[in-house]
Amino acid sequence: MADNLPAEFEVVVLGTGLPESIVAAACARSGQRVLHVDSRNYYGGNWASFSFSGLLSWIKENQQTTELSDECEDWKKLIHEDEEAIPLSRKDKTIQHVEDFCFGDQDSAEGVEEAGALPKLPVLGASGAKEVSPGSEEECPAVESPCPEPESREPEQDTGTEPAGATERNGAGTTSGSESSPGESTLELGQTEATPSETPAQEPKKITYSQIVREGRRFNIDLVSKLLFSRGLLIDLLIKSNVSRYAEFKNATRILAFREGRVEQVPCSRADVFNSRQLTMVEKRMLMKFLTFCLDYEQHPEEYQDHESSTFAQFLQTRKLTPSLQHFILHSIAMVSETESTTLDGLQATKKFLQCLGRYGNTPFLFPLYGQGEIPQCFCRLCAVFGGIYCLRHPVRCLVVDKASGRCKAIVDHFGQRISANYFIVEDSYLSESTCRNVCYRQISRAVLITDQSVLNTDPEQQVSILTVPPVERGRAAVCVIELCSSTMTCMKDTYLVHLTCPSTQTAREDLEPVVQKLFNVNAENETENEELEKPRVLWAVYFNMRDSSGVEKNSYSGLPPNVYVCSGPDSALGNDCAVKQAETIFKEMFPTEEFCPPPPNPEDIIYDEDEIEPEGSGLSNSTETKPEAPAEESSGGEAALVTAPLEGFSAMKLLRLLFLVKMMLRAI
Repeated sequence: MADNLPAEFEVVVLGTGLPESIVAAACARSGQRVLHVDSRNYYGGNWASFSFSGLLSWIKENQQTTELSDECEDWKKLIHEDEEAIPLSRKDKTIQHVEDFCFGDQDSAEGVEEAGALPKLPVLGASGAKEVSPGSEEECPAVESPCPEPESREPEQDTGTEPAGATERNGAGTTSGSESSPGESTLELGQTEATPSETPAQEPKKITYSQIVREGRRFNIDLVSKLLFSRGLLIDLLIKSNVSRYAEFKNATRILAFREGRVEQVPCSRADVFNSRQLTMVEKRMLMKFLTFCLDYEQHPEEYQDHESSTFAQFLQTRKLTPSLQHFILHSIAMVSETESTTLDGLQATKKFLQCLGRYGNTPFLFPLYGQGEIPQCFCRLCAVFGGIYCLRHPVRCLVVDKASGRCKAIVDHFGQRISANYFIVEDSYLSESTCRNVCYRQISRAVLITDQSVLNTDPEQQVSILTVPPVERGRAAVCVIELCSSTMTCMKDTYLVHLTCPSTQTAREDLEPVVQKLFNVNAENETENEELEKPRVLWAVYFNMRDSSGVEKNSYSGLPPNVYVCSGPDSALGNDCAVKQAETIFKEMFPTEEFCPPPPNPEDIIYDEDEIEPEGSGLSNSTETKPEAPAEESSGGEAALVTAPLEGFSAMKLLRLLFLVKMMLRAI
């Protein structure tokens, strides 16, 4: 790390997950001095996305059980007599039961280098499926940086240029913007229609493990699997804050259902219902009548008030719907629990689903190109543009609490530097076991598969699909399956990336393996039966359990000062509403009079007075023009990312003016 950090800030944020990143961006946007640090060497925490080799390194790190000993205790000398320290955790314990397997052709990856990366990946054999031993991570972001530098991506095709302040990448078959329906706010859609696949779906190509390693940078594998509701809180925040300009999105075009051992496509919109060949004419009328009722169910309480104490599944049975329609509505449209969700829960979920249709195409969901891990980084960029300082690989030893006032006044980092602030945002995984001794956490079961074809090969087009698999047996939760194609820039060509998620009842493998066996072929090639040949083949898989700290009240933590706020990790829900609500609540508690993430002014609309414009030389001497690391073909596209180091004594408005001047100079060049 270069010299010491500044000793004083208004807000210090520990962890770069989605809620923390939103709070950091909102604070910086309101003019607060923000320090945003993370003990990890990547952005996003449990919301991060990895290349294949990066994920293997993450797996190895989380399979290690050794505890980190506190070798140096010099930091304790910085605690004064009238202060006390709240030690923080040295090791992230939010991930458990990590198991990875290779089911594909088990050729040796020894000596195979990932395209564009230096380290090699050794492979160790094991009985049964081949268990993969990870290698080193392909790249490490800078320890201290005025603006976050995401993992470099290697798109299949570079098109277009990006606006100043962003690094937007356009992949094959995508565009750098899209038109929204009249009257709607604009949000850049990298892909609004399905992209045709270049190879027939009937005969998938044979993919070996060494090919996956070699093309590892084509993968962007999310630790948490979510979609964005087109009228959800996160989309509204992305548009309002103008953070959407830092990312591109693709529609999730297929809603699927698993019924009677088959995967079927679910008709959701009016056009889908009337074009469906699965439903009879009577079923089409019944479905449209029920969906119309759900859109304004509040206006007809007499229709459901007698069933408010019943489950939504029981309520559907009273509506004279056929079993197939009940299944579609319960598991693929409302996507609620068959045994736990009430009638009102189901009606609210169905209404939300229907209201999201049509805003950005004939689907309620969007998916960010390059993975969910892009979203926290987008908010980190906004924070950096408004003066936030970022440091990765920067552990913090303790919080310093004033005994007299009971408020936290500083942190002590692993370099022994003491940094003061008024407010502290801490991600849950940083808290020690003694602080969390009274907290009862839930768990999420996760699996990530690399497969050779789609779960439903009805046409040659590549599509993003979401499928809900009903519980295999009573007492278990339904499993949400999200299948991503290569046009989402999350996997290599001729493969699919499949995410499975459900609330945990056992280990992730025990929870999810029965569903994997129903949908996919996991047998060795010489043991495959005819029935299994029709299923997509799993090439590689990883299972793990992730802590779900959402819904934990602050008073459940022991001994936290009132000016320390805790952000939770990912929850098991499909959307991101929990993270956005949490971030806004924390921000409003700290700064009740400030607006939460207001839209930044357009530099081109600002009227400048000549005497207020900084001299050209001084302006450039205080700004930094950088470009995140990128592959050769991406770097040659003429794109530039503009970031600014924190400028002492500069207001947000002056900073924007400086940005505008630099932008004009870049255009002139």
